[in-house]
Amino acid sequence: MTATTPPTPGTPPDRLPRLLRGLRSDGQALSWDEHTSVHGRLPRTKHDGGGDPHLIEAVRRAGVVGRGGASFPTGRKLAAVAAAASPRRRPLVVINGAEGEPVSSKDRVLLRRTPHLTLDGAQVCARAVGATEVVVATTTSAAAAVSAAISERDQRNADGVPTVVSVVPERFVAGQYSALVNFLEGGPGLPTFGGPGPHERGVAGRPTLILNTETVAHIALVARHGPEWFRQLGTAAEPGSTLTTAVGSLRRPGVYEVPRGLPLSGLVGRCGGPTAPLQAYLVGGYAGTWIPADEAWDCPLSEDGLRPAGGTLGVGVVMAFPSSACGLRETARILRYLAGESAGQCGPCVHGLPALADGFAQLAAGNAQNDIVRRLENWAWQVNGRGACRHPDGAARLALSALRVFAADAATHAHHRPCVHRSPLGARITPTAPR
Repeated sequence: MTATTPPTPGTPPDRLPRLLRGLRSDGQALSWDEHTSVHGRLPRTKHDGGGDPHLIEAVRRAGVVGRGGASFPTGRKLAAVAAAASPRRRPLVVINGAEGEPVSSKDRVLLRRTPHLTLDGAQVCARAVGATEVVVATTTSAAAAVSAAISERDQRNADGVPTVVSVVPERFVAGQYSALVNFLEGGPGLPTFGGPGPHERGVAGRPTLILNTETVAHIALVARHGPEWFRQLGTAAEPGSTLTTAVGSLRRPGVYEVPRGLPLSGLVGRCGGPTAPLQAYLVGGYAGTWIPADEAWDCPLSEDGLRPAGGTLGVGVVMAFPSSACGLRETARILRYLAGESAGQCGPCVHGLPALADGFAQLAAGNAQNDIVRRLENWAWQVNGRGACRHPDGAARLALSALRVFAADAATHAHHRPCVHRSPLGARITPTAPR
């Protein structure tokens, strides 16, 4: 992949890429000087520790929503944390770069290739809510690049709010907000149930703003170019661009920046098209939804656009699944992984997820009782919405969508007939460089 030509400093980019602009062709992180030549310096605002409602209003007007899976309005998060602040309980900003989703790479790409953009956004957020500290919570693979970028910024006195890196466990549930708070307080990095939200009482009892890496990078650009510029891409309800990890049977899998609301066909075209006939797409990652290939083709990549198909954009993963592979077998594999990643703190996770995984494995192998489909549907609905966190909800969503999309295969397997799909998913599952 060739690097994008750097623009004139301070000039708003009028087209994509935005977040991935100016990446080096050798895969190394942009230095401070390279970063500022691409994006320009952050506008200076007075940081007196009391917060900046103008920055919060800019994010609200831009319509930035979270890119970590929940799509919650970011302006509302900022306002809630700022409102909970007091001279004795100063806020803390936590950048959530845990990215526990196995097939997602977008946050690692940002932190490893253009870490200064995320760190810029973290400073903007800290000024907005009056925070006294920023913590970048990420995995080992990205920690070195972020630490090096922080050192560069310290040498130039670029930041008004101190920033530290915390290496989090590489687990699926580690990025859940209560798990992150628990870990930063010295706990095991597992979700907790109940209690006030982090905006009221987060790390060390302080109001805590927790935002996904990509979300914060967008805020860095809103601070430079304004809400109206941000809204030039995307839809009215979901403006801006979004990073999508495209994997599976595609000619050029990787991390792509696309306008929010782009039809899935547009993403597949950017990937060079499929490498084989497709039967379905898994949209939203392991906690996402299977959608038939023909039905998904025109679906916009947005929460509103995917809702009619029963889908959610989630963490921004699209996996192209070939007709030669067995969707039930793949679902059984994912469910086994999700069961193994359980926090083990509630019945739906401890008992429900292994039961779903076992049932799907038996169905895929043709060894289940004839009523297995009905029982799997019942188990999925029994765990949905009843866990201590949202982990079992994602597994239930995946299971129910698989039974719907691969219904014909399920009927074949349930009657102990051989599977019509002979080949495995294949090796082209790991995303490559961003596009």
